[in-house]
Amino acid sequence: MVRAGLSPERLTLAGADLADEAGFDQVTLSALARRFDVKPASLYAHVKSSHELKTRLALFALEELADRVADAVAGRAGKDALTAFANAYRDYARAHPGRYEAARYRLDPQTAAASAGVRHAQMTRAILRGYDLAEPDQTHAVRMLGSVFHGYASLEAAGAFDHTDVAAQQSWAWTLDCLDTALRSRSAP
Repeated sequence: MVRAGLSPERLTLAGADLADEAGFDQVTLSALARRFDVKPASLYAHVKSSHELKTRLALFALEELADRVADAVAGRAGKDALTAFANAYRDYARAHPGRYEAARYRLDPQTAAASAGVRHAQMTRAILRGYDLAEPDQTHAVRMLGSVFHGYASLEAAGAFDHTDVAAQQSWAWTLDCLDTALRSRSAP
């Protein structure tokens, strides 16, 4: 019998909250069962495994992040769009560290192709159209931006920037200026 009030969606949201509080690696069916004061076995009526739960969290986080980025970049172009995209990405990673980590969970190719990860790539390519990059430079730029944004967010979350007098925000603005300059320098003639 399915316990009243539990659903895959409710478990996913509770898992997302748990990930933000305790870390993505702490999200287990046992931990969620404790939150709902049920036995872990009762959750199997809603999710088949921890892998399915983590996949659901990844898809949820990717969708949530894509929505925030889309709102941030709407109506913007060039450096303004690049900055809005980057800030939405960094802000999400800072506000939702567990969900952000979930968005990095490795998905099988079919699931990944149907996820909001595709929207992330499309939005990145839309921003890059403002820089008039031809292939393969556009693909290189997508990878560069993803690497820089993820690397910065990950290092910042780990406290790597806490040991100098220069504020992380100053370095972030400097980084975005450099990215804009690099992208403009690679524009097609």
